Amino acid sequence: MTEPQAHLLIVDDDERIRKLLQKFLIRNGFLVSGAQDAAQARRLLGGLEFDLLVLDVMMPGEDGITLTRALREVMDTPILLLTARSETDDRIMGLEAGADDYLAKPFEPRELLLRINAILRRVPQPRPAADGPRVLHLGAIRYDVDRGELWQGEAPVRLTATESALMRIFAAKPNEAVSRIQLVEDLGRDRGMAGDPAQERAVDVQITRLRRKIEADPKQPRYLQTVRGSGYMLSPD
Repeated sequence: MTEPQAHLLIVDDDERIRKLLQKFLIRNGFLVSGAQDAAQARRLLGGLEFDLLVLDVMMPGEDGITLTRALREVMDTPILLLTARSETDDRIMGLEAGADDYLAKPFEPRELLLRINAILRRVPQPRPAADGPRVLHLGAIRYDVDRGELWQGEAPVRLTATESALMRIFAAKPNEAVSRIQLVEDLGRDRGMAGDPAQERAVDVQITRLRRKIEADPKQPRYLQTVRGSGYMLSPD
């Protein structure tokens, strides 16, 4: 059976760029819709389901970062931000708002394709139940290893695709430090990006966001610890 095509939403006020990206991504096997601004994107999101959103940061009215922050309150659909070439602050702000990755303009369409595929690989897939549930306890939080789900009591904790991928990586190696370089590689970012300070900084931002969801005091983490000189380690109860 052929796998269903992933449905992408491209949100960019530049019609020329939007149309070019739509044509390129359709040629590469995706279903693609377009929106010229945040308002139109909200209308489409109200009636359709998408597998990934590509949002331009600099848009008139509601910008991409503000839209990302608002969408994260109600959905965990992966988000890739398109940022200005030299605006490092925009990239960090976008990750802090809940974006899964960013790509600086100008870029090659092939690079966008690589980033999209990398993000989609991080999206948790349903897994058959094992003989017994494997659960990691993190204080009031529990993580179902087989299902890739995070819970606080009876309430699920919403995770982005990147946060889900980080939990899978750490849960596979509890009480073992994972380096930032290894995390960059395991998250499926472009090959050759390991050792890139910008990519490692992006991982740090995602770790900070994840800590807010599993730690009672994110500034003094008990479970997702920093191991000086080695990286990060998940230390469950």
